[in-house]
Amino acid sequence: MPQVPLGVRRPALAVLLAAGLGLALAASAAAQTGSVSGFVRDAETGETLLQATVRVVEAGRGAATNAEGFYSLGGLAPGEVTVVASYIGYVSERRALTLEPGGAGRLDFDLAPEGVTSGEVVVEADETLENERPPGVQTVSIDLVEALPTVFEADLFRSIQLLPGVKAANDFSSALYIRGGSPDQTLVLLDGTTVYNPTHFFGFFSTFNTDAIKDVRLYKGAYPSQYGGRLGSVVDIYNRDGNRNERKGTLTLGLLASRAGIEGPIAGGRASYSLNVRRSTLEPLLGLLRSQLDEDGIPESFSFYDVNGKVGVDLSPNDRLSVAAYAGRDQVVVPFGDDARFDLDYGNRTGSVTYNRVLSGTAFASAQVSATRYFSYPVGTVAETTFRQPNTITEYAAQVDGEWLPSERVELRVGARAGRFGLDFESEFNENVGTSFSNPATFGSAYVQGRTRFGDGWTVTGGLRTDAFRNRADDRLDDAEPVAATFVRFAPHLQVERSFDDNVVIQAAAGRYHQFLSLVSNEAFSGFDTWLTTGPGVGPQASEQAVLGLKTRLGPAWRLDVEVYGRTLRELFDTRPELQDVSGLDYADLFRSGKGYAYGAEVLLERGLGRLTGLVGYTVGVTRRRYPAEPAFSDFFPPKYDRLHDVTLVANYDLGRSWRATLAGAYATGQAYTVPARRYIVSGLPFEDRDVNALDSPALNNTRLPPYHRVDVGFTKRGTVAFADYELQLQLVNVYNRRNLWFETYDFDENPVEVGQVRQLPILPNVSLSLDF
Repeated sequence: MPQVPLGVRRPALAVLLAAGLGLALAASAAAQTGSVSGFVRDAETGETLLQATVRVVEAGRGAATNAEGFYSLGGLAPGEVTVVASYIGYVSERRALTLEPGGAGRLDFDLAPEGVTSGEVVVEADETLENERPPGVQTVSIDLVEALPTVFEADLFRSIQLLPGVKAANDFSSALYIRGGSPDQTLVLLDGTTVYNPTHFFGFFSTFNTDAIKDVRLYKGAYPSQYGGRLGSVVDIYNRDGNRNERKGTLTLGLLASRAGIEGPIAGGRASYSLNVRRSTLEPLLGLLRSQLDEDGIPESFSFYDVNGKVGVDLSPNDRLSVAAYAGRDQVVVPFGDDARFDLDYGNRTGSVTYNRVLSGTAFASAQVSATRYFSYPVGTVAETTFRQPNTITEYAAQVDGEWLPSERVELRVGARAGRFGLDFESEFNENVGTSFSNPATFGSAYVQGRTRFGDGWTVTGGLRTDAFRNRADDRLDDAEPVAATFVRFAPHLQVERSFDDNVVIQAAAGRYHQFLSLVSNEAFSGFDTWLTTGPGVGPQASEQAVLGLKTRLGPAWRLDVEVYGRTLRELFDTRPELQDVSGLDYADLFRSGKGYAYGAEVLLERGLGRLTGLVGYTVGVTRRRYPAEPAFSDFFPPKYDRLHDVTLVANYDLGRSWRATLAGAYATGQAYTVPARRYIVSGLPFEDRDVNALDSPALNNTRLPPYHRVDVGFTKRGTVAFADYELQLQLVNVYNRRNLWFETYDFDENPVEVGQVRQLPILPNVSLSLDF
């Protein structure tokens, strides 16, 4: 392992020593004060509520529940205190408690859902901004996800695309392009386990069944030290634990897919389970489209499934064990014209076992072992050429995390993670294997994160993370011995907040981040996306980020968030597109190295109370990439997801009589694309027995498509029949039939070359019926 420079070790040691001294002083001061802690749950289901707010009235401060629904408030003056728990869409609860000097009180809250929950777009008016999300963090309401008009299916990622700072590639992609980053720069976690390809139907929608999801948190940038391994952002998703009080079932019939779920208590409510399945039902509609439309790209066959399961057991009031699993798979055949065909077979498997323990009134710990596997076996046929690119990732990991709140001013979080990682990749053309390598690795990480409050409204959060990654590139077509590579990186993080009153907060955050993986993606068709990793001569990617934000309340119903951000991108690695024959090349020779940057500003205006709720988001952003060693890419160019302007609108209106109307609209600058200047023919390529037509352009992405805009509307009716509660959704996507341009095609059989246009979605209706029983 390479030596760490002394200049790196000393600052890290100084941070840890300062944190330890501060915590020792805080612990001493806390000896004379009391604490209160517990869980906040849904009174109807027993599900823990994440990010619920618990406040001590006399102390004038509060805390939010963690990922397990646990809260802790230390440093409280002895005597009688009043504790209030609240959560968006739930009735607040107020309880009294008498604290002894140095004593620890326990209060668990069971909050009842309100009769009307349409205000879940924003937090309640009586919650102070000081206890809300850090800069760049957005909590996504599942009710909002399910209410939005969608193409056949409510989709989590498509709903996230409506938030400022998040861009969509096109109507056919649910991939997340966040603050100038590509989809692989976003860490996607499901119950703490990494999901490497979180999409179905080569990106058309995400793998996450909304019936199975309890909570979603989006970190758009400058995320805290407890997360790592990605340059840009984090999507943290938690599945439902299951109803602890009664057995319930759900059934949804839709045009794209149908869903079913069941959940209920075990062992008298000490344990619970949740099981949700989803299966595609689009096949009849695809057959109709193929018979009525003369367009390429309509699948010849298509099927997918998702299975989510979770079981949780309360071993004691302070101990809980949970087991979670997910499995999903896609099998798609897509013809393009008479001589092109793509057969796709890919999916994910994840599993985890998590143990949580309340150590004391001010300390909480968790431990988890997890496994995840991603597989992709695509086969393409163009003319008489067949190519395959099998790609698999297997990861086993164990991690521990601890939280300690010794006083009212100090919070500490520490954790460590380690495991094994395996990546296999192969490329084959007409049964000739061009590339075949295995890249096994071991990895480890550790972090310390502290938060302190001082002065008049000041809060400072600092963290330091260390990541180590050791792997070896084994070219299975070469007899040479595998060459190992070891990388160690340090990632500091700092966040400063200043609250001026209950209605104004200024926040700033900055951090450094590293990524040991890269996803090579085709900009037009993602069916052959391939994961690659660092190796000998190919170091990890790096990024520095900074965010400055202002959060304000404009009366009881409105809030306004404004953020500006900037980020650098360094050591980006990607495969060299000009390589045709890679035999005999070293691992580093397969890649090109690049850099880039992104900056922008976001405005989010939300209304969360009244019959009309919703949000308006605006983003102005710029992102650029550059590969200095390649003449064609030596200048900075905009990737396809660079959009200067992005505007989104979401509105929910209570029509009465259990009807609700929803509108979603979007406008964006047209995406960048390359206009060719000339055509030429290449002869004698490896594995090719004919000439190949090619196009040339003086610059990459040198022009833009027309602006993108679309409006969707939907109506929801809720009611009760004899045996179940129902929800009927009537939706219309792209109401004014705007056929936004997707990309251009070129017919080389014509002279001059004939340019065609592939359009995005037309106007589409959607009907779904959900039953809860």
